[in-house]
Amino acid sequence: MPAKPPPIKKAAKKEPAPKKEEAPAAVAAPVEPAPAEPAPPAEAPPAEATPAEVAAPAVEVAPAAAAPVEAAPEEPKEPAAPAKADAAEAAPVEEPPKASTPPPPPKEPTSEPLELTVEDKTDTTVTITWRPPTTIPADSGLDGYNVEVTKEGTQDWKAVNEILTVSCRYVIKNQTTGDRLLIRVVAVNAGGRSAPATIGDPVLVKEVGARPKVRLPRFLRQRYVKNVGEKINLTIPYSGKPKPVVSWLKDGEPLDTKRVNIRTSDRDSILFIRQTERADSGTYEMSVKVDDFEDKAAIILQICEKPGPPASIKIVDVWGFNVALEWTPPTDSGNTAITGYTVQKADKKTGDWFTILEHYSRLNATISDLIMGNTYSFRVFTENKCGLSEECAVTKDTATIKKEVIEYKPTPFVERDFSEPPKFTTQLNNRSTTVGYSTKLLCSVRGFPKPKIMWMKNKMILGDNPKYRMISTGGICTLEIRKPGQYDGGEYVCRAENELGKVDTLCKLEIKKPAPVEGDKEE
Repeated sequence: MPAKPPPIKKAAKKEPAPKKEEAPAAVAAPVEPAPAEPAPPAEAPPAEATPAEVAAPAVEVAPAAAAPVEAAPEEPKEPAAPAKADAAEAAPVEEPPKASTPPPPPKEPTSEPLELTVEDKTDTTVTITWRPPTTIPADSGLDGYNVEVTKEGTQDWKAVNEILTVSCRYVIKNQTTGDRLLIRVVAVNAGGRSAPATIGDPVLVKEVGARPKVRLPRFLRQRYVKNVGEKINLTIPYSGKPKPVVSWLKDGEPLDTKRVNIRTSDRDSILFIRQTERADSGTYEMSVKVDDFEDKAAIILQICEKPGPPASIKIVDVWGFNVALEWTPPTDSGNTAITGYTVQKADKKTGDWFTILEHYSRLNATISDLIMGNTYSFRVFTENKCGLSEECAVTKDTATIKKEVIEYKPTPFVERDFSEPPKFTTQLNNRSTTVGYSTKLLCSVRGFPKPKIMWMKNKMILGDNPKYRMISTGGICTLEIRKPGQYDGGEYVCRAENELGKVDTLCKLEIKKPAPVEGDKEE
């Protein structure tokens, strides 16, 4: 209400009051904020200021009503100041709008969400997941997602989330067990809604006892190789509740029941081939499905056989005791990789074949250590996992190791003359010793014929004196003087002599007196 009757009656002494009561009612009716200001003065209004307070709203809301306020000279100017300030604050509301700018270009929605799938189910809920859209405009971004459902057979789509969800996973709750729902997810931004991402098949609201699972044995997780004609009997266990629906495909197509037998029980499925052929090679895919949940496992079978022989073989060169061979790969590898070649040779005289290279991986080889004068033929077998090829490639030509005539001319034997005059390789050295201590004089001599050794002291030949011991072994000449006396010192000469000459070496031997004993000095 713009003004209450009780405050107006208290100000009834002045005549302008009733007129100002009608003015705010007429002007403030279309503006809601204006009546709110007179309420505080109504609770405790001063008796003299009531007309000015009543007139203030009229100035604030409608400037046209300011004329009666100016015509009252009795009014003090101080209370009118807040009214003018309020009028100044309210002035922008009444200003005319500025010139409008051109509207911005419309914003674009995102592309549809990706890979919408069912993650889990219970009797009353369905959990779904998806991936963000591929295209998200930079100006409008992505506000969130709406998850919408409808029952199968209807098009009454309803959003199950009241607020946009920003997560890419959502749990749809409070559903009826047994209902089949169609589910879609829409991305929302300032540009609007994107195209919906929809799950193609209806989703049955029903709890899954156990998800289906194919328990592929470890040896089947890699390529399974068998030879042609062998039997295949593979047992692949699986689990799931209720009983999963098991299906098989070969290279994406249904199995040929004439070639492959499938026997499925509650726990496993058996793939049986009685006699394999190369055409049975391929990728076999086993699928187990419970409602909307599915698990798959792939088995790669490779049926191989022995390869064919090399396409060709030839002798490239023959030199000395060597032959160079070359051959080409076989046209039929036996449906598996070639692991090597076996090379054999045969002598034309005997015709027996001998293996010279096994598991050889190259397409050329050099055969060495052949026998001179023999003629050889060569053949090559191909090898793979199944073994050697039943046939081989044989050289059309033969290789003959020719004999070379070598004339032996021995060089004449010249006997070497080892004659040499004697020569001392080690000379005698001067020595000193003490009376009574044996000593040795040493030197070495070389010469042919063996020189004769003779020792002399002071130019006197030493005879068979037992005091001297003369030894000559291997060119080492030794003179041992046993317990020399004071007069055994002097000049010693060793002479070596043969028919080509003689040579001497000499040294001086000094004999020292022993040191006197302390007892002898005192006497």
